[in-house]
Amino acid sequence: MRHLAIAATAACALLAAGLSSAAMAQGSIRIVVVTHGQAANPFWSVVKRGVDEAAKDMGVTVEYRAPNTFDMVQMSQLIDAAVASHPDGLAVSIPDADALGDSITSAVASGIPVVSLNSGSDVFEKLGVGAHVGQTEYEAGLGAGRRMAAKGVTKALCVNPEVGNVALDLRCKGLADGLGGKAEVLAVTLDPTETRNGVASRFMAGADIGGVLTLAPSTAEATLEALDGAGALGKVVFGTFDLSPDVLKAVHDGKMDFAIDQQPYLQGYLPIVFLTEHAKYGVLPSGTVRTGPAFVTKENAERVIDLTAKGIR
Repeated sequence: MRHLAIAATAACALLAAGLSSAAMAQGSIRIVVVTHGQAANPFWSVVKRGVDEAAKDMGVTVEYRAPNTFDMVQMSQLIDAAVASHPDGLAVSIPDADALGDSITSAVASGIPVVSLNSGSDVFEKLGVGAHVGQTEYEAGLGAGRRMAAKGVTKALCVNPEVGNVALDLRCKGLADGLGGKAEVLAVTLDPTETRNGVASRFMAGADIGGVLTLAPSTAEATLEALDGAGALGKVVFGTFDLSPDVLKAVHDGKMDFAIDQQPYLQGYLPIVFLTEHAKYGVLPSGTVRTGPAFVTKENAERVIDLTAKGIR
């Protein structure tokens, strides 16, 4: 009931903001997207493609902004700058609510409609955000853990390239709970060499790990090399979050057991549609619009390979 009350309050605030005269003509609607992921990143490039396609389809202007690295101070500054520019809508990812909360609540208080995407499913309502587009991260990790447990895994490694990113931390927690609490977090960065060396060192230290879950395609590709070099490929259950051509090929060829698809294209596309419709008519969905998780395995990998090559999956 509390969540419903918060959502209702946020929705009323958005409606009270009314339709700006600038937004009455659809071509003059301007939306700003601020995420923690750079458009050059393989995952975020798909999000950005969704943003761009939605901007084209809806006939609106959209600006995509992100810090140069995973930097919450810079990201909060980008949100503040976006708010100061008075857009007709704001879409944000929320990897760290403590660091970004003040900037986001300031946007809401100023009457700017806000939709969160990708990360933030656990906190968006508390910040007054009207809707969230993405997967529920804990449940996705839980599903991975249960899938590994069903294959006999009793302990797994969660390779996390952004420890402190709440969404990724929740994935590791879900994995641990799916395995009955037996998951070890290996902190790495997005540097593939560091990831490869870190995973290789962990397997050289002992053979007690029966499963590996990575949280990004680039991390998965580096881990694939490390497991191959350590002679562990095919001996452990190996899965990852998110898709790339190399990840799908590995799943298709049986070198990886599964990949978790959260449909980043929709995470970029849908917020632009929702914010455009709000600018035009004052309407906005409430709650979480779930884009995942969906498990891609050897049995269905071929069906999504073509769409991944086109930047849609």
